[in-house]
Amino acid sequence: MASRTRSLERYDAKRDFTATPEPSGRAKRARRSPKALSFVIQKHWARRLHYDFRLELDGVLVSWAVPKGPSFDPAEKRIAVHVEDHPLGYAGFEGEIPKGNYGAGSVIVWDRGIWTPVGDPREGLASGKILFDLQGHKLAGRWELVRIAKPGDRSEQWILFKKRDAWARPLAEFDVLNAMPDSVSGEPETVAKHANEASQQSVAVEEAPKASLPPKLSPQLATLSPTVPIGPDWIIETKFDGYRLLARIQKGTVKLFTRNGHDWTSKFRTLVQQLAQLGVDEAWLDGEIVVLRDDLPDFNALQNAISADRNDEIVYFLFDIPYWNGRDLRGLRLDARRAHLAALLRDSPDRLRFSDAFDAPAPQLFKAACDLKLEGLMFKRADAPYTSARTATWLKAKCKLRQEFAVGGYAERGGAGNEVGKLYLGVYEGRKLRYVGGVGTGWDSATAAQLRRQLDAHQIDDMPFDIYTKAKRWGQGSDGPVHWVQPKMVVEVEFSEWTPEGHVRHASFKGVRTDIAASSVRQEAVQTVVAPQGVTSVKVTNPERIIDPSTGITKLELVRYYESIADRMLPHLKNRPLSLVRAPDGVAKTTFFQKHADTAMPGLTELDPDLWPGHSALLAANSADAIVAAAQMNVIEFHTWNSVAKKIDIPDRFILDLDPGEGLPWQRMQEAALLVKTLLDELGLRSWLKTSGGKGLHVVVPLSGKQTYEVVKDFSRAVTQHLAATLPDRFTSRSGPANRVGKIFVDYLRNGHAQTTAAAFSARSRPGLGVSMPITWDELSDIKSGDAWTVRTAREYLSFQSGDPWKDYWSARQTLSQPSKRLGLT
Repeated sequence: MASRTRSLERYDAKRDFTATPEPSGRAKRARRSPKALSFVIQKHWARRLHYDFRLELDGVLVSWAVPKGPSFDPAEKRIAVHVEDHPLGYAGFEGEIPKGNYGAGSVIVWDRGIWTPVGDPREGLASGKILFDLQGHKLAGRWELVRIAKPGDRSEQWILFKKRDAWARPLAEFDVLNAMPDSVSGEPETVAKHANEASQQSVAVEEAPKASLPPKLSPQLATLSPTVPIGPDWIIETKFDGYRLLARIQKGTVKLFTRNGHDWTSKFRTLVQQLAQLGVDEAWLDGEIVVLRDDLPDFNALQNAISADRNDEIVYFLFDIPYWNGRDLRGLRLDARRAHLAALLRDSPDRLRFSDAFDAPAPQLFKAACDLKLEGLMFKRADAPYTSARTATWLKAKCKLRQEFAVGGYAERGGAGNEVGKLYLGVYEGRKLRYVGGVGTGWDSATAAQLRRQLDAHQIDDMPFDIYTKAKRWGQGSDGPVHWVQPKMVVEVEFSEWTPEGHVRHASFKGVRTDIAASSVRQEAVQTVVAPQGVTSVKVTNPERIIDPSTGITKLELVRYYESIADRMLPHLKNRPLSLVRAPDGVAKTTFFQKHADTAMPGLTELDPDLWPGHSALLAANSADAIVAAAQMNVIEFHTWNSVAKKIDIPDRFILDLDPGEGLPWQRMQEAALLVKTLLDELGLRSWLKTSGGKGLHVVVPLSGKQTYEVVKDFSRAVTQHLAATLPDRFTSRSGPANRVGKIFVDYLRNGHAQTTAAAFSARSRPGLGVSMPITWDELSDIKSGDAWTVRTAREYLSFQSGDPWKDYWSARQTLSQPSKRLGLT
C-alpha cells in the first residue's frame, strides 16, 4: 500500500494546484471499506475526446486512458493506456481544467459504481491481466484488462474489452457511448433528494386529507411503453405474471376485488386471514397475486392454484396503499405511499410481501428480467399521485409480445371431438370486434376439454367478428368446422409478432383471464426495446449504407444521432408543420423535400387538411419516436414553419438567416451576427443564436404570436434593408450570388407564410452532415464555422454543456409594435 500511495507523487508533480481545480494527491485520504471497491469513468475532452477508466485499489485510483471508450461488444478491443494513479477524491471531479495545465479541457463523470475483482487484482496488475465485474449506472457484467505493451515501450498499452455474458451486445445494436453520453454525477444526489422527500412525505401521511373509506376503488393502470424509460425519477418493480387484486380492510373485515370490481374474497381465505392480522383499521391496498416456481411467477401455476382451491400457494405482492386509517393517500407522492406501505409490511405474514424496487440502470435490469423469463418490468414515477385510470406515470415494459384477446369462435381438435383445436381471437375497436388470428397451442388435453365445455355454453349461429380478413372461407379450412361463440371469454396469448394483416403469428395460449371483461380488450402488445433517453429504437434498414461519402457516415450513425438528440430537439419541432429533406441514396445524390404524407411516414402526425386550404395534410413530428422513425425513412433535415398548427397563420418567431458570400472570412460572419444583435437590442428585441449547420448563422427572435405573417415578414424585410443601407459594404438585402460577393445576405424571405428554416439540432444534407446547433452569444467568438458540429461530434459537445443556452427563449414574450415604431414603419 505504501508504494501505491507514493505513486500519487507522480500525479502531484504534473499539476499546479493553484491553477487547477483538481484535488491534490496530498489531501487527507478518507478510509474506504474493503468490502466495496469503487470505479469511475470520466469523459475527458482535452486535445481530443477520451475516457479515463479508474479502479479503486489500495487507497488510490489505478487509471487508464481509453481513447475510444468502453463497448458492450466483446469483439471491440479498446486500447487503454495505463497512466499515473489518481487520488480517491478525483472520482467526484467534474469541471474545467484551465488552459496551460496538464490535461486542460472539460471533464464529466460518465459512469461510476462498484467493481469486484476476480482473483487477486494486485497480481493481475503485475502480470498484465485483470478480470473483474462492474456494477455501474451504465456498465455492468464481466470485463477484462490485458497488457499488450512490450518492454521498453514509451506508453504502457493495455486493451479493455467486454467478456461474453448476459450483458454483452453487438455494437451495431447498442453503442453505450452514443446511447448514454451524459454525466451521472447528479443521479445519486437526485436519488437522495427523492429519499429525503419520501421521508418528509411519510410524516405527511398523518396529515393527508381525512376521508371516509371509499366503498369501491378502481385501480391505477399502466400504459405499455415501447421503450425502457431512463432516469432517476422512475421506481422500477417486477411486472408480476399474475392477477391484479385490491384489498379493502374495514374494522377487521377484509374484501378482495379484481381490477374490474368482482368480489373474489371467497377464493382466497388464507390471504384474507393474513390481511386481517396487519393491525390496520381501514385501508385500500393494491397488489398482485402470483404463484412462485423457483422464485419466479408462474401464470399457469396460479390458474391451477385458483381452480384447485390451493390458497396456500398464492403470494400477494403489495405495491401501493391509496387509503389508510381515515386518510386519503392518493394525492401523495408514490415514494411516500410506498415507504408507508413497506413499514406496515415489515413484520407481515409470509403470504403478504412488499414489491421491492430495483436500484440499477434500467436497460440492464430489463435485459436481466427478460433473461430470467420474467414478463417484464413496471416503471412508476416517484412523484406520481394514485389515479384510478390508465396513466403515463405508470408504464409497463414487456419482454415478449403478450396480451389478452376475446374469443369469438373455435375449431374442434381432429380426432378429439370434446376438445378445442384452435381459438379464434379478436380485439375491440370501439364497439366492433376485429379478428386478429388464432391460437392452437399451449394447452394440454384437460385444458382443451375444459375450454370446449365453457365455450359451448355460449354458441351462436353467426360470426361475431365485425372486422375480419380471411384468405379462405370460414368453416372450410384445415382447422375443421368453426363454432361461433359470444365473445365473453378472455384468454391471454403470447406471440412472436403482428403480421401485416394485423394477425398474431406463432401464438401460444397462456390461460383464461376471468378478471378482465371482453369488452375492454384492445390491441396493445408491442415489443419493448432498450433505447437511449426514452426514445424508441427502430429497426434500421440498410444500416451500413454510406450516406455521406466525404466522411463515411452511415445511415445507422445518422439514426443513432437522432435517437440521442430527440428529446432536446422535440421542443423545436412539436406541433409545427414540417418540410423534410429526404436522401434515399445519400447526400451526394438526389434529395427532395416532403411537406405532405405522399408516402407512408410512420410516427409522424398528419395535421388537419383545413389548416392550409387547397393543400394536402401537413406533417408534424410530435414525439421523440417520430423523429427517429423519420430518420429511418431517410430524412436528414427537419425544417419548420414559424408558427404552430393551432395558430398556423400567426408566427411566434422570425428568423434572420445570415448567408455569406463565397470565400468570406468567418470573422466577418461573427462580426455581422453581433451587428444584427446590436440592432435588434436597440429595437427592444431579444434574440438567440444558432449555427445553420452549413455556411451561416441563424438569428432567432421569439414573438408572442399577435401579428400576422405579412406584418412579421414586412418587419424582417425592414430590418434587413436597414442593415444593408447602413452598412452596404457588409450586408445585402438582395439574394443571388452576384449580390453577395464579399457581403452577407440577410435572408428575411423565410418569414413568409409556409416558409421554413432548418430546425435546431437538425443535420444538413451536405458533405460533412453539419448540425444546426443552438449556442449562447458568448460562444460565438469560439466557433470556427457554421458547420462546427456534425452528427459525429454534436452529441459529445452537448454532454459537456451545463445547461440549455436557449433556456430563456421559451418564456420570452415580445411584440413588434414598439420595434416597428423605432424602425419608422408606423
